[in-house]
Amino acid sequence: MNKSLLTSGATDSGRFPLARRRLLLAGAAVFACGASVAAPAVLPASASLPDELEQALKKGMPLVVMVSLDGCPFCKVARESYLVPLREQQGVVVVQLDMRSRQRVKDFKGAMLTHDELIRSWGIKVAPTVLFFGRGGAEIAERMVGGYIPDFYGAYLDERLRLAQVALRS
Repeated sequence: MNKSLLTSGATDSGRFPLARRRLLLAGAAVFACGASVAAPAVLPASASLPDELEQALKKGMPLVVMVSLDGCPFCKVARESYLVPLREQQGVVVVQLDMRSRQRVKDFKGAMLTHDELIRSWGIKVAPTVLFFGRGGAEIAERMVGGYIPDFYGAYLDERLRLAQVALRS
């Protein structure tokens, strides 16, 4: 192809305008690299905290609960970069509760509440907040409140998870 066609507004033998050729070339480059456009990483919405806790305890791990807010960019980073990989790569049971959601969830006492009602009962006002639960639905590590500094978020998460696992063993 003539190099001048790539830099001008002209068409390649009348077939493709410059903007479309560039888009086709970019798409071909992505395809050639094996990259794909993936759906955003998601966590399952909690439906029954006692059942999810039981599943976690069977693995010898705490239940990790992320409190999220729709559209929150800090929540997106925490979820996609740290919590989904924790779930998928290390098998940690991680679920999500959503602020302002009317979706129902069974709390640790067996009551059915909306996600929003449960979050309010826990006194949570900041998203993201990550909680670590052990036997009986007790919090066994300090909550992670807010987005923290991205360079340290993973380290804080690892430390809280380690402390929660120690608490489970004692």
